[in-house]
Amino acid sequence: MQMTFRWYGEGNDSITLAKIRQIPGVKGVVWALHDVPVGEVWSVQRIGEVVNQAKKYGLNTDVVESVNVHEDIKLGLSSRDRYIEAYKETLKNLSEFGIKVVCYNFMPVFDWLRTDLFKEMEDGSTALFFDAEKVHALTPEQVVKNMEENSNNFTLPGWEPERLKDLQTLFNQYKSITEAHLLDNLTYFLEEVCPTAERYGIQLAIHPDDPPFSIFGLPRIVKNKNDIQAILNAVNSPSNGLTFCSGSLGANPNNDLIDILKSFISRIPFAHIRNVKHFEDGSFIESSHRNEDGSLPITGIVNTLFEHDFKGYARPDHGRHIWDEVCRPGYGLYDRALGAMYLQGAWDANVSLRKGIFENISVQNT
Repeated sequence: MQMTFRWYGEGNDSITLAKIRQIPGVKGVVWALHDVPVGEVWSVQRIGEVVNQAKKYGLNTDVVESVNVHEDIKLGLSSRDRYIEAYKETLKNLSEFGIKVVCYNFMPVFDWLRTDLFKEMEDGSTALFFDAEKVHALTPEQVVKNMEENSNNFTLPGWEPERLKDLQTLFNQYKSITEAHLLDNLTYFLEEVCPTAERYGIQLAIHPDDPPFSIFGLPRIVKNKNDIQAILNAVNSPSNGLTFCSGSLGANPNNDLIDILKSFISRIPFAHIRNVKHFEDGSFIESSHRNEDGSLPITGIVNTLFEHDFKGYARPDHGRHIWDEVCRPGYGLYDRALGAMYLQGAWDANVSLRKGIFENISVQNT
C-alpha cells in the first residue's frame, strides 16, 4: 500500500508540500489542475509545473484526482465527442510524466453533497455532515448557496460557480436521463477513452457516488456492489477500474464494504479510506479514522488490503477540522495526518503479525 495525501496546489491549499513531506510514510500527492475548466486539455507545461513542484520535496505525482468529465458526456449530447477527444489528449499529456492512475466520477451536476461543512462534534472539532431531513427541505439553489457561503473562501471541487450558474437548465436536461441512460453514456465514454489509457499505461478509476443514493431525483449509477459490477463488466479493459472509497460507499449502511473490496480488489488501483458515523434517520457525519469513532470497519479494510497484497495507492480521506486549523472543508492537515498514521499502523500490525507467524514456524522447525 502506497500512502498518498491529497493536495490542491500552490496558492490553492492551506497546506504546503513542505508540511506534507513530514508525514511519515507519505510518498506522493494526489493532485489536479483545478484552475483548468472542465472539458479543456491539460497542457504539458501546466502538468510539468505541478510535477516539478512535488519532486522538489521528494513526493511523487502518480495519482491524479480528478480529470473531471464534462456534463455533455454524462448527458450523452452530440457535443460529447469533442470533450472525449480533449480527455484523451489530457491522458496522453499526463503519460509523459509517468502518471499511473486517474480518478474520475460520473455524478450528475453535484460531485458530492453535505448540508453542513463544519458541524461541531462533542469534542469541539468540526466535520462534514449530511443531514438527511434537512436536505429534503432544501432546493438545489439553496444547497449551492450554502456551499459557497460556508467554504472558508476555499474552492470546492465539484461546486465550481461557473459550472453551476444555470442549475435549472442542468436539472431540466437530466429530467429524461434514467440510470440506464447514464450507464450507457458512461459505457460510451469508457469505450472511447480506455484504449487511450491502456496505450499510455494509465488506470482509470471511477469514484463512487457521494452519497450513494439519489439526490433531488438525479440518477446515480455507482451506489453499490451491483452498480460497480455492471460498470466493470461494461468495458473489458485493465484501464477500467474503481476507486474504492469507504466513506462514499459506507454512507449507506447496507453496503458491505469488505465484500465489495474483496470482490473487486484486482480492479482497484486507488483507495480513499475514511470513517463515517451513521444516525438512525439516515444522516451521517465524518468522524476520525479510528474504528471506535465511526460506523465503518477501517482496520478491517486495511486488513483486507494487506491480505490481498495491495500494492496500489491509498490516501486518508476527509478528516475533521481540529486544533483551530483554518482549512478547506474536510481537507485539513492535522486529522488527515493522524489518519495516515492510523492506517499505516493497522498495516504495520499485519506486517508484524505475519513476521511473528513466520518466526514461530522457523523456531518450530529448528
